[in-house]
Amino acid sequence: MKTALITGIAGQDGSYLANFLLKKNYKIVGIDRRSSRDNQSRLDYFNIKDKIILEYSDITENFSLERIFDKYNIDEVYNLAAQSFVASSFLTPITTTEVNSLGVLKILEIIRNKKKKIKFYQASTSEMYGEIIKKPQNENTPFNPVSPYGVSKLFSYYTVKNYRKSFKIFACNGILFNHESSLRGNEFVTKKIISSLVKIINGKQKILFLGNIYSKRDWGFAGDYVEAMWKIMQYTKPDDYVVATGKQFSIKEFINTAAKFLKIKIFWKNKGINEVGINRETNKVIIKIDKKLFRPIEVNNLIGDSRKAKKILKWKPKINFKNLVKNMCVEELEQFK
Repeated sequence: MKTALITGIAGQDGSYLANFLLKKNYKIVGIDRRSSRDNQSRLDYFNIKDKIILEYSDITENFSLERIFDKYNIDEVYNLAAQSFVASSFLTPITTTEVNSLGVLKILEIIRNKKKKIKFYQASTSEMYGEIIKKPQNENTPFNPVSPYGVSKLFSYYTVKNYRKSFKIFACNGILFNHESSLRGNEFVTKKIISSLVKIINGKQKILFLGNIYSKRDWGFAGDYVEAMWKIMQYTKPDDYVVATGKQFSIKEFINTAAKFLKIKIFWKNKGINEVGINRETNKVIIKIDKKLFRPIEVNNLIGDSRKAKKILKWKPKINFKNLVKNMCVEELEQFK
């Protein structure tokens, strides 16, 4: 039985990965930050809280991390802990950097100093491409991050590569493009859209406010992407891989797809900051643009080329865009009830 350490286990990816690895007969040790709020609802969703070992810690605390590595015979580390909300990174750049950059460095230093053959996976991100130079983006596309989040993740990406080459550590980067599920946090635009539309049709909300609805993203399903994480760690050699669907849709297309499933007939009027989405049946405005929700610098066009992962790891996404949105709507309606 292998032992996997998952940082950020209470998040969307952490809970999906823990559930996936349990089915592979792993012993799971999860790191979660202690909080006065119950933030383990995603583990409850899979009913796995009693099947894993929870350690309350923080990846920025050296002593606490070393204690965990000494306590368990860890085979694989999946570092999913992060300040992962891009918009917040502009408001809290120091905290974002301490968690996303220095946290990774501290874990790799522990692995190096203890001289243990521990495999390490780093959750990298398509946000490192930023203001894109090439489309689609693959493992050789130049990075050009435009947010503190993207910059902090790029530090970690190169730290992983450096420790792999310099110290022969089995350290890998998964450059994951956007991946969603019903377990997404409410601050993320996909969850915000679906949650708000469900509230609107049930009379609990009047208007959904959004920023740039013309940003395009490559959206996949979180459950598919954690399988890619595991495949990256099982390959004979450590390497870096883009994980994506190869298809992109705008936020406006996401709205239209969700609205269609929820049987909301939306038509759009005006342009730019004055554009609105109107419910055709009630003739009421239900979507407005709020310039306060625009990022200081926008990332407008992300689409991944995951041919390397498909060829070497035999990985490919199973859930397409329409089914992803449909499944999120179904679960949101159930949760609302």
